[in-house]
Amino acid sequence: MAKKFPLHPKRPERICWGCDKYCSADALMCGNGAGRTLHPAEMLGDDWYEHGDWGLDVDTPVKDPSDTAE
Repeated sequence: MAKKFPLHPKRPERICWGCDKYCSADALMCGNGAGRTLHPAEMLGDDWYEHGDWGLDVDTPVKDPSDTAE
């Protein structure tokens, strides 16, 4: 089973997000010859998950129904 993908990791620059191993940036284990894969928040901003259907297994925050704008 794949790990849950974090929406807002504290230090995304320390991890490679290219596979389920989530290796540290200085010890990549996948061996695909590429550099570190960026977390989407590093490329698209903190609201990256709200702008598309990513198909990831994440813990999505539950919105309070009383917070609706009128």
